[in-house]
Amino acid sequence: MIDRGSKEIEVRDELGSICSMLLSRADYKYANYCFLEVVPPFINEGIKSCIENGADSITILPYFLYPGLKLKESVKISAQICAAKNIKMAIARPLTFHSIMPQIILERIGQAKMEHQISYENSNCDIMLIGHGSSDRSARQALLYVVNALRPYFRNVEFCFLELEHPSIAEGIELALLKSPNILILIPYFLHRGIHIKRDLVLDIKGSLENSGFNNAYVGKHLGVDDKIVDLILERAKEVEERAGF
Repeated sequence: MIDRGSKEIEVRDELGSICSMLLSRADYKYANYCFLEVVPPFINEGIKSCIENGADSITILPYFLYPGLKLKESVKISAQICAAKNIKMAIARPLTFHSIMPQIILERIGQAKMEHQISYENSNCDIMLIGHGSSDRSARQALLYVVNALRPYFRNVEFCFLELEHPSIAEGIELALLKSPNILILIPYFLHRGIHIKRDLVLDIKGSLENSGFNNAYVGKHLGVDDKIVDLILERAKEVEERAGF
C-alpha cells in the first residue's frame, strides 16, 4: 500500500492495522505500507522490503481517495522501480468511485448521531462532507460521487474543501446554513487522523461556526480503519491480480 505520507504516529498506526487485517483475511505472504513523500519508508524501501520477504510478484495499491498528480506519481515511481528490479508487479485502482465509500460515510454519520445523542431521522438531518481539495478536476468528481450517493438519505448534503478548491469550509458552512438546517453533521472525507484532522479542520470549522452563531453542528469521525475499506482493498487487488495472472 502506498500512502501519501505523514509525520503523525496515528497515520502509521492506522496503516499498520489495515495491513494486519489484510493478512488475516487473505493468503498474502506479506503486506505492508510505504509513503510517496514526507517520511520513510518511501516507495523504493517498500518494494525492497517485499522482495526481502520473498515476493516474486507485488500487488501495489495506491492508498488514495482521489485521482490526481500524487496518485499518478506513486504509480510512475512504482513501475520504474519494479522494472529496474525485474519483479512482477500489478497496480490496483485507488479507493475511488466505489459504492463502499458512501456506505462508510453513512456509518460515520450514524456513529456521530449516537455519540451526540442526535434523535433526528436522517431525512431531517443536513450533512457536510469535507474533502482535502486538489488542483486535479477529477478529484472533485470523486468526492461528488460520494455526495450524490448520500443525497437520497438526508434533508440536504453539501460539500466543501480544506484547501485548494472552493467552496472552502467557511463558504460551505455558509451555504449549508442558508438551507435552515435543524442539525448539521460534518464528516471529514479523509483516510487518516493526520494533522489536517487534528488541527486544520478543527480550527476552520470552529471559526466558521462561531462566526455563524449556529449551535447545532457536530463533527463526525474520518474514514480510518474499517472492515469495509479492507473489503475494497481486497476487491481492487483481486481485479488486477486476475488480469496479471498472479
